[in-house]
Order: sequence, then C-alpha cells, then structure tokens
Amino acid sequence: MHPAIFLALVHYPVMDKHGLVVSTSITNLDIHDISRASQTYGVRRYYLVTPVEAQHWLARRVVQHWEAGWGATYNPNRKAALGIIDVKTDLAEVGEDIQSITGREPLWVVTSARPYPNSITFANLRSRFQTQPEQPYCLVLGTGHGLHAEVMADADLVLEPIHGPTSYNHLSVRSAASIILDRLLAP
Repeated sequence: MHPAIFLALVHYPVMDKHGLVVSTSITNLDIHDISRASQTYGVRRYYLVTPVEAQHWLARRVVQHWEAGWGATYNPNRKAALGIIDVKTDLAEVGEDIQSITGREPLWVVTSARPYPNSITFANLRSRFQTQPEQPYCLVLGTGHGLHAEVMADADLVLEPIHGPTSYNHLSVRSAASIILDRLLAP
C-alpha cells in the first residue's frame, strides 16, 4: 500500500539570511518543478503556503493557464502535474484539507539544511511509510533560508539534512524536494 504523502512549500513564516522572519515570493519554477516531481512520486497534493493574497492570485493564474488555458492543450503532461496543486494561507489550512481527504490528522515532517537533534533518517522515515501506510504524512519544505523556528518546533518529525560529498549545503528548494521524494519514495 502506497502511503498518503502530501507536500507543503511554505513561504511564510520563513527566515532570511539574517535570521529575520519574512515572507518569500512564489516562483514559477517552484510551481512547475515541484508539482512535476510530486506527481512522479505519487504525492497526493502539493500545497503552496502563503498568507499573501497577491501570491495566491499569481499561483492560481499559473495553474489555470496550464489546466484550462492554452497551456492545457499545448502540454497535457504539465496539466496533469499541476492538477495536484492547492494554495493555502497557512499550515493549519493544509492540515484541515489533509484530514478532510484522509480522515486522519497528518504527521508533520519538516525539512532543513541544518542538522537538528533527534532527526529522523531517510531510511527510518521510509520504513515508517511501509509499516504505517494508513498514516498521512505532510512533508514541509521552507523557502528563503528555511522554516521559522516555531514551525520546526511544532513538527512531529525533523528529517535529516541532505548531504553531498562536499561541505556545501544550500540546494534550491526544488532540487531538495526532488532528492527528498526520491530517497523516500523511489521503488
């Protein structure tokens, strides 16, 4: 049984490079690339999370172009990928939506490029997916310089950082999303 996996890309509250709380902008590349990776790996829904109404409009306009506009006939594969996107104001709305879909509260799994004590490894989370497939999981990724400390503290689990063979560790969020999904869900 495939686990119920959801993915949320948080644009607020996140940190800037000085550690201040900011709201980041939704980007066209994140909309397209993360939705395509999410669809490839069986993610049920990909949420864009921001309280900024102008950003909601932008995201919905991009999705609408590919779902119902000229883009829908030009590229049907893109239409299918963007069909799993939903825009929410905050993670509480995300949780309500997941509960309405699955009948259960999700287990919140946050991500960070920084190490945290008691982080769960990719292997252990993957094993949990297999032993508890009825449990919905929401993978939470942050934009900017990462999720705000309150979001990290409220999570059920913190996933270990992605490490490469060098000390450099500052991936784009869309690259990180693809790597995370592959490590957790590839056959």
